[in-house]
Amino acid sequence: MKKWWIIPILLLVSFAFVMFYSLSQFKVVNALDEEHVVLPNKVWQLQFSSKLDEKSLDSDLIYVTNDQGKKLDTKLEFGDDGTSIIIHPPENGYDSKAKEYAVHFNKGIKSALGRELNSAQTWKFVVKETLPTVGTQENLASYFEKILDAEKKERGWFGGVKDSFTSREDNAKEESVAADKSGGSGEVSETNVQVQGVDEADIVKTDGKSIFQAEYDKVRIIQAVPGAQMKVLATIRYEQNFSASELFLQGNQLVVIGHQYEEIHKSKEDIAKNSLVAPMMNTTAIIVYDVKNPADPKQVREVKVEGSYVSARKVENFVYLVTQHYPDYWLLKENRGIDIRPKFTDTVLGSEENTVTYDDIHYFPESRQPNYTMIAALDLDQPKTEVAMTTYLGSGNQFYMSKENLYLAVEDYGDMKFNERGVLAPDTDVHKFAIKGMEVKYHSSATVPGTVLNQFSMDEHDGYFRVVTTKGYAWDEKRPSSNQLYILDQNLKETGKIEELARGERIYSARFMGDRIYMVTFKETDPLFVFDASDPANPKVLGELKIPGFSNYLHPYDENHLIGFGQDTKAVAEKGSTQPRILTDGVKISLFDVSDMSNPKEKFTEVIGGRGTYSSLNHDHKALLFNKDKGLFAFPISVYRKTDKNEYEQLFEYQGAYVYNIDPVNGFKLESKVSHISGDMPNYEDWEHQIQRLLYIGDTLYALSAEKITSHKIGSYEKVGELKF
Repeated sequence: MKKWWIIPILLLVSFAFVMFYSLSQFKVVNALDEEHVVLPNKVWQLQFSSKLDEKSLDSDLIYVTNDQGKKLDTKLEFGDDGTSIIIHPPENGYDSKAKEYAVHFNKGIKSALGRELNSAQTWKFVVKETLPTVGTQENLASYFEKILDAEKKERGWFGGVKDSFTSREDNAKEESVAADKSGGSGEVSETNVQVQGVDEADIVKTDGKSIFQAEYDKVRIIQAVPGAQMKVLATIRYEQNFSASELFLQGNQLVVIGHQYEEIHKSKEDIAKNSLVAPMMNTTAIIVYDVKNPADPKQVREVKVEGSYVSARKVENFVYLVTQHYPDYWLLKENRGIDIRPKFTDTVLGSEENTVTYDDIHYFPESRQPNYTMIAALDLDQPKTEVAMTTYLGSGNQFYMSKENLYLAVEDYGDMKFNERGVLAPDTDVHKFAIKGMEVKYHSSATVPGTVLNQFSMDEHDGYFRVVTTKGYAWDEKRPSSNQLYILDQNLKETGKIEELARGERIYSARFMGDRIYMVTFKETDPLFVFDASDPANPKVLGELKIPGFSNYLHPYDENHLIGFGQDTKAVAEKGSTQPRILTDGVKISLFDVSDMSNPKEKFTEVIGGRGTYSSLNHDHKALLFNKDKGLFAFPISVYRKTDKNEYEQLFEYQGAYVYNIDPVNGFKLESKVSHISGDMPNYEDWEHQIQRLLYIGDTLYALSAEKITSHKIGSYEKVGELKF
């Protein structure tokens, strides 16, 4: 009898041997398969299949040459885990005049186990001085088709990975002065902003006489003075497809920013088959009103930008709006000629839709993100000047702006597969844009390890950009997270850094105050780190304080005191586990004494309520009203207390706002509670009674909810007036 069954066994053994050999080979795992276009300050990272021998960090084994074959002066260093080598660019960056560059790595490179690189390799790349443009419909279609191919490949290998991106739109002294002023200096409070002189859009604004409130399908204009005679002067109402989100106020002009959805009665597939232009469905609108007579607001202009609202800033008379647009690029499968460029409208240009030209769509080299970032710049003093649009492929939700520059932080997954995202942590690409009036011009880019928490993780000071990041995930015990500070120069070249802080934890908050930087991390306790960044090339950790709980917002009180706002926590022992379980408790306010940077102290604390207690200030800094001179530290709050049943059940106790006086000598004093619930507290919260914002005009405090506005005399906090909507 023929032993036919031997053949498949031999094939299986051979296949297993080939797979074992392939997997055990020492190699570069992120090898490039085509020529890359990069920017002048590109940092290369060679990722190897296993840990490297220390002797492999050798400029004779790894180096960069220009088109003349000349070896360039680049700096080499190991990555955090020892499996990668980082190549920093020359001091002045790569010269874009050279036709071509090449990264060389030779066979002498060895792993820690002594395995040698299987073959020498060369990566070729071209340098562009500024961001390249798409240029043609063919190039744009090819860009998105590569994304479609990558998604299809992932589904093929990993059993139907869901499309990751489809339809996302549908689904020091100067800083302390800025913080005090943004909370309200003089007689009229202002929105609590991050950077002095850079206003942030908010749901409530005031000019000292009237209060403007955005609420879903309407904007109210309220006569606020005197507080005992408040009345609604006008209500601007919108159709169901528009929702007012936030406001700016500039002199006699009110700027309303909101989301608009256009109903299309044809399916997107039919549109793709029968039309070459994708429909403009989701837009962010800027509507400008003349409110010289607040009782009779008049619309003077409207700008619509395709995409979801990310954020907005105002510097003097200039408004900068950032949107993020995910086109239906899968329509290319139905009709490759369909136009999926982003669009906008401006009543200055008429009622027609305007499409961004191919020559005006820039892209970030090496990026493969299926979306657009659109930055619209508007001059409120020049109502006849058309909106200035800046458009890029790729985007980020984290956004920081100074008076001169705008920074976008974009998660960089590199060559990471879609199914690995959420398991392996990305890094962050930082893109800098110079701002001068209506002109928003790309400046430079850099990649920093780790991810950015929010806008307060970034800062600009004396020409340097500073950022704190968390590398990895706090829950990942195999690859513990770590936290770092990076300082980059005006061209976003690394100047100084501190790495590997608080392993196993993540950043919960940060605050930059001139040369001082404060960072809070957390897993079981709350370490407050104090950095001295007076020498940007050599930042230092001067102090560290470990306390229970965590602060997810830090606010300067003065040069030597810092207010922390967050949650109290308690550790609960778990049977069979060496690690305790951490439960959040009530809202916690701390006053830190940082006069001695090497020995920070939690001087005073205040804990409000029990488990379940929360404030919008935990996630929205604009919910805070602070004025040191008036003794005001006020915020909305919902209070719960624990029951005797179990640790998970809580009883609702209070909804409204707390008004504190903070004193570095005497600590926290609760001056008043303000609520829009009449009589006894109900059993449950009611969103209509939820106080959204507090502000002051002169000596009168105002509290606003969806249901009404109340006014109170600062000091006694006696109610002066009430106006129901």
